[in-house]
Amino acid sequence: MGIHMAAIPPNESLIEYPSDFPIKVMGPTHEAFTATIVEVIVRHDPTFHEGKLEIRPSSSGNYTGLTVTVLATSREQLDALYAELSGHPMVKVVL
Repeated sequence: MGIHMAAIPPNESLIEYPSDFPIKVMGPTHEAFTATIVEVIVRHDPTFHEGKLEIRPSSSGNYTGLTVTVLATSREQLDALYAELSGHPMVKVVL
């Protein structure tokens, strides 16, 4: 059972829209990991570009952590983005 954000009614959101919103995405290191995640992000935030991306390999090099800063325009947009990232086979964790 996943964590549902429905506990906070949409009209009581703590986020003001539009705003920059950082999301951390982690997965096993793979040559296409970053490009694949960027493709997903751009579908939800067409303004996203590589300058809004930080890449951090784990100390062992087995995992890659990305911090992507998206332009959050609505609760629905963020929910859809989290759902697509969480369901992606290359992704282990989305925070």
